[in-house]
Amino acid sequence: MAAGVLVKRSLIVVHRWLGVALCLLFLIWFPSGIGMMYWSYPTVSARDRLDRAPALDAATIRLSPWDAFKTLGTDDPPAQVRLNTFDGRPVYRFGGRGFQQIVYADTGEEQIEVPAEMVRRAAASWTKQPVAAATVEELNDVDQWTLQGRIRDLAPLHKFSWPNGEQVYVSANTGEVEQYTTTASRWGAYVSAIPHWLYFTPLRKHGPEWSTLVIWTSAIGTGASMLGIVIGVWMYSPSKRYRNAGAPTAIPYRGQKRLHTIFGLIFGLGAVTWAFSGLLSMDPFPRRTNRPVGGGEQIGRFSPNAPRNIQAALRGRVRLGDFGRKHPKEALAQLGALEVKELELTSAAGTSVYLATLSNGDTRLVPVDGDPVDGLTPARIAAVVTRAAGPNGLAEIRTLDQYDRYYLDRLRERPLPVVLARLNDEEGTRFYIDPKTARVVGSYSARNWMSRWAYHGLHSFDFPWLYNYRPLWDIVVITFMVGGTALCVTSLVLAWRVLGRKLRAIGQPSRAPDLLNDDLVVS
Repeated sequence: MAAGVLVKRSLIVVHRWLGVALCLLFLIWFPSGIGMMYWSYPTVSARDRLDRAPALDAATIRLSPWDAFKTLGTDDPPAQVRLNTFDGRPVYRFGGRGFQQIVYADTGEEQIEVPAEMVRRAAASWTKQPVAAATVEELNDVDQWTLQGRIRDLAPLHKFSWPNGEQVYVSANTGEVEQYTTTASRWGAYVSAIPHWLYFTPLRKHGPEWSTLVIWTSAIGTGASMLGIVIGVWMYSPSKRYRNAGAPTAIPYRGQKRLHTIFGLIFGLGAVTWAFSGLLSMDPFPRRTNRPVGGGEQIGRFSPNAPRNIQAALRGRVRLGDFGRKHPKEALAQLGALEVKELELTSAAGTSVYLATLSNGDTRLVPVDGDPVDGLTPARIAAVVTRAAGPNGLAEIRTLDQYDRYYLDRLRERPLPVVLARLNDEEGTRFYIDPKTARVVGSYSARNWMSRWAYHGLHSFDFPWLYNYRPLWDIVVITFMVGGTALCVTSLVLAWRVLGRKLRAIGQPSRAPDLLNDDLVVS
C-alpha cells in the first residue's frame, strides 16, 4: 500500500473516532451558541441592586462620612466609599465587594449580625411579594443557580421561591440578595449558558475538574475539526474523478458521509475557530504577563508610570476629610427633586466629588466646593490626561461618538461618548474614558491581542464592520451556527453507524477492518 494512501486512511480513522467521542458535545455547543446571543446565566449586577433599592432620604442621614468611618476604629483609609441603602436604611459602605464594612448613616452602628427576619425582609423587598407566599429552603451546598465561586463562599443561602416563578437567594452572612432568577431567565439559561459552558451542577461544582474537561475537549475538538478539513480538502477532486451512479463527482461519498463532507468544507473552519476560541476562554496558556495595563516595566518614549498616572489623575483615592466641607444631605439638596439611589465619594480630575447615581441609571457629579454638573467636558478630560501622560506621552486623544474595534457592546449599554486616549508606547495602550464619571470604562494594549481577536473576535464575531450592523451580525452568526449544527448532526449519524457496526461485530468471526466507510465512491 502506498504511503500516501496509508496516511490518508490513518487520518480518516483518527478523525472518525474523535468524531464518535465528541460529536454529541459539539452538537450541544452549536445550538446553545445561538441561545448565547440572546440569553445567558442569570446574575445579580450592581445595577440590579440599585434598581430595587429605595432612594436616599436626606432626612435619615445623620452621620458625616468621616464620623461613620471613625466608628470602625481603623486608620487604614478606605479604597471605596459609597452611601446607599441596606435593609431600608441609609448606610456607608467602606471597601469593595471583596471586603466591605457597613455603617448605618442614621445611628452609626456597624452592620454585623444578620438575623433571620432581616433575611426575610431582603427577599420580600426584592420581589415586592410577601414572604408568607414563598417556599423557603436553606442551602449549604450549591445548586444550579449558585455555581459561581463568590456565591458558594457566602453559604448558607436562603432560597425563597414564589408561585410566579421568582426565586431569590439571600446570604445569611451578608443579608444581601446574591442571586435572583425567574422562570424566563432559567429557561433562557437552559438553552444557552448551561449547555454551552457545561454548567451542569454535578460537574460544575467541582471547579478544577470542570475546567480540565472543558480545556481538553476544546483542544481535542479543535484538532479533530482541523483534521476533518485536511481530509476533506485532500479527498476533494476539482476534476471530478469520482463516479456516483455513473455520474462524475468531486466528493467520493454518498449519503450522510457526502453531506458531512460538504458541511465540513463549508462550515469546518467555523468549527475550528469556535472550538479554539472557546479553549482560549478558559485561559489555558501561561500569560505573557499578568500585569494590569499600566503596571510594571514598559519600554517607550515616555514615563513608564504614565498609565498609572492617568488613572490616578482621573479618579484618585478617596480623600475622606474633603467631604467634611459638604455633608451628603447638602449634596442631595443640591440635586433637588432628582431621585438618587447612591452617592459614591470619589474624585474627578483632582476634585473631590459625590458621584450620584439616579433612579434611571444616569449620573451627576456634585463637587464638594461647587454645584452639580452632568460630568466633565471632553476638553477637561483631555487636559487632565495630557498633563498626566507627560511630554510625548500621548499619540492621540479624541472624542468617540461610536464604538470602535476595541470598545464595543452588542447591547449598546456601555457609555457614549467617550474620550479615547492612545498612549505613545510600544504596546499601543488605549484608555476609553467616560466624561460623565471620569472613569476608565475600557482599555486595550497589544498584550491583549490574543483575548481581543483570537477569543472575542473568533468566538463572537465582534468585528466592527459586522458587529455594529444588526441584524446582519445575527444573520451571519446564526447561519454559521446552523451550518455547524448540521455538520454535527451528520457526525452523530455516522458515529451511531460506526458504533452499531462495532457492536454487531462482537461475537462474530473477525474480518479485515473496513477502514473506509461503505459509501465510498470508487473513482
